[in-house]
Amino acid sequence: MSGPPRGSALVLRYAGFAVVATLANLGAQRLVLAGADPVAAGRFVLAMAVGTGVGLVVKYLLDKRWIFYDRTTGARAQGAQFALYTAMGLVTTAIFWLTETAFWLVWGTDLARETGAVLGLGVGYVTKYLLDRRYVFRPMEGAT
Repeated sequence: MSGPPRGSALVLRYAGFAVVATLANLGAQRLVLAGADPVAAGRFVLAMAVGTGVGLVVKYLLDKRWIFYDRTTGARAQGAQFALYTAMGLVTTAIFWLTETAFWLVWGTDLARETGAVLGLGVGYVTKYLLDRRYVFRPMEGAT
């Protein structure tokens, strides 16, 4: 493939990467929560923060290379790009955290918490794609 995917190929690839990042996020959360008191609020917040960080890095690397075909090089330029990518994710992270927390508070189970996380991440990733496409990853010159 010579350029970024389009149409259904883009949707499938982006959704697949969202699943990979979600699994990385939830896996990191499970590691942090392993053996913790189920109602330990501090551990819960730490788990969400660690999971979010892991998912963010995984998703950035996949999106940069395989969704937007970004060729930005150099530590300074990539650092600025990652900072902007992270900033675009602040609102979408709030959607994810609020949904996950609401499910946890209402039902109080790991299944409910993870269901809320998946729903929140799903809505967040759609929003994030739109923001990233517009503000973070510039179209390649000559791309139509």
